[in-house]
Amino acid sequence: MALQRRRFLLAGAALALIAAHPVGAADKYITVASTTSTQNSGLFDYLLPKFEKQKGIQVRVVAVGTGQALEIGRRGDADVLFVHDKAAEMKFVAEGYGVDRKEVMYNDFVIVGPKSDPAKVAVRHDVLSALKKIKAVKAPFVSRADKSGTHAAELRYWKIAGIDIAADKGSWYKETGSGMGAALNTASGLNAYILADRGTWLNFKNRGELAILVEGDKRLFNQYGIMLVNPARHPHVKQALGEAFINWIISPEGQKTIAEYKINGEPLFFPNYSPG
Repeated sequence: MALQRRRFLLAGAALALIAAHPVGAADKYITVASTTSTQNSGLFDYLLPKFEKQKGIQVRVVAVGTGQALEIGRRGDADVLFVHDKAAEMKFVAEGYGVDRKEVMYNDFVIVGPKSDPAKVAVRHDVLSALKKIKAVKAPFVSRADKSGTHAAELRYWKIAGIDIAADKGSWYKETGSGMGAALNTASGLNAYILADRGTWLNFKNRGELAILVEGDKRLFNQYGIMLVNPARHPHVKQALGEAFINWIISPEGQKTIAEYKINGEPLFFPNYSPG
């Protein structure tokens, strides 16, 4: 009788354990390939715990440049992409690798440089004029050179400024092949100019003699988009869980959470999802 009672108690304990940790609970996660700026700015550290607590879905972030994130999506090695190079994102969708891209938030790029400003770029809020001056005096400039959204924007600005940077770069142009935080560390060490996203800059601690010198040019607008990797192309994509994450990000609560993330009272991102 005692043995039977013991077996009953053990069975009850096992059932309680299964109820607390249901089969398949370990599979309730998604992989999000995202730009380094969402990670380096601290946004994900603020945002994801709120989502995970509410939905019970873990988010595993692969923080790389946008170009690399899109390649991860093409291989089907992520469920969701959260990036910031609209032209490349639209091409990704048109090629059938992503579905239902949504614009969710924005901030801006800034040109950071030494407070002494040897190229005198801070005279005007004009990114093109600033790049022309930097090249003219061959002031040290750090490029991420990593096919990220920020790198794509930088190359676009050089081109619009009438500068063929591939042909005209010299020893003054430092290519790091690294993320935003590492590139900023290099710029700080060299006392160099750099194009940065504002969010990462605000969260950056190793500023040295650097400061924001150029901002406010409408061309520096920086839009972020989110999309599901196409499950028709990659059937293993966790469509339901990925859509749950995307729908939370664009919900009033998710948008409010993005707006609430601030450093020293200054917002780093501005939600701008608009249905339809």
